[in-house]
Parts: sequence; structure tokens; C-alpha cells
Amino acid sequence: MNPTRPRPRAARALLAGFAVLVAVHLVALLVRTAAGSGSGAGAVAHAAVLATKPALMPVLAGYALARGGPPLMAGALLLGCCGDTLLQIGGDLLFLLGMAAFAAGHVCYLVLFARHGTAPTRARTAAAAYALACATLVVLLWPGLPVDLRGPVAGYSLLLTGMAFGALRAGALAAVGGLLFLLSDSLIATGIAAWPQAPAPHFWVMLTYVAAQLALTLGLLRTAGRTVPAASAAPHPVRV
Repeated sequence: MNPTRPRPRAARALLAGFAVLVAVHLVALLVRTAAGSGSGAGAVAHAAVLATKPALMPVLAGYALARGGPPLMAGALLLGCCGDTLLQIGGDLLFLLGMAAFAAGHVCYLVLFARHGTAPTRARTAAAAYALACATLVVLLWPGLPVDLRGPVAGYSLLLTGMAFGALRAGALAAVGGLLFLLSDSLIATGIAAWPQAPAPHFWVMLTYVAAQLALTLGLLRTAGRTVPAASAAPHPVRV
């Protein structure tokens, strides 16, 4: 599918809006942690967290489309929004559905890497390193995970690691995004497994998550801009 026509002014406005939403969300997370959700300030911060989290990825998806990115990129980000919303509501079933939404987003990313990326150097060495990291994390988490989540978490971890490895095809920035996604979801998994957590754990999860999605988006926009067919590249460039 061809990229959409770039709209630079809209792209700048959407990126600025995304930055504001991220800042509000992260500050609200810190305030909620410091004040406690039962206080007045904590309640306001909690409301801000709930309002901003589902809006993050749609705004970033709009930015990707305004930059002329492939529609599938926006699809991956919107699936992230579905996962964010489901996990925010909470509950075992919605957690699994949220994980499924993120998994579908990773599949979208893998398709994008295959379409627009190039084979990384030393691919076998990198694949072995990513596989070892995935196996080590799952083995360490396994005893602390609820029995009914062990299989889904292991399968999701395998797909997530595959996405992070695939991001190497789209350049250094996308590769950083893949690693940050791994880190963010690993922080969530350690919380589920009842590992000791850093102060304000939700802040670190969201900081690494939004950075991951932004890095993946910007990295893919660069790569997609270089792989637009010659017939359509001139009238519809992807601005880098």
C-alpha cells in the first residue's frame, strides 16, 4: 500500500501535541505516586493519567500519517492504543486481550520491517543474542508468574523479541525503539512476577514505552521514505 501524502504543518502540530500529552501523562504519574490516589492532588493526577494514556498512540499515529508514513504503521500504533486502554481498565481477561492487541501491533511492525528494511549485519549473532535474552527473561520470570499467564507471557515474549530483532532492519533508531519496547514490557512482567520494583514503576514503564513507539515510528518513517517506489517517490516524498 502506498504511503499517504505528507502534510508537514499537520505533522508538526501533531508531534507537538504528542509531546504535550507525554509530558502531562508522565508528570501526572509522578504526582499520583507522590501524593497518593486518595488525596485531592492524587485524584486529579489519576484522572489526568486515565485521560491521556488512551490519547497518546492515536496522536502519534496521526503524526505518522501526516508525515506520509504507511497506513500499517498507524495500525500498529492504534493497536497499541487498544492495548493501553484494555490494560488500564484492568482485570485478567482484559490483560490477556490487551496483550493480544500489542501482539497484533508487533506483527504489523514485522510486516513493515520486511517491506521497508534491509537485512542487518551479523544477523545470526544478533539473533542469538536476542534469543538468549528472551529465554533468560522467561526462565527468570517463570516461577513468579501466575500459572494461567505463563504460557501467554512466554509466547508474547517470543513475539516481542522477534519484533525487537526485526527492528534492526529499519536502522539504529528503530532498533533502539525495539529494545526500549522490550525493556518496558519486561518492567511490566517483573511487576506481575512480584519482583522488587523501582520507585514510581508506572512512570518508568510509560517513559520507556512512549520512547519506544516514537523511536519505532521515526525509524520506520526514515526507512519507508527510502523505499517508496520511484514512480510515487517524487510527488509524495516522506520528509525526514
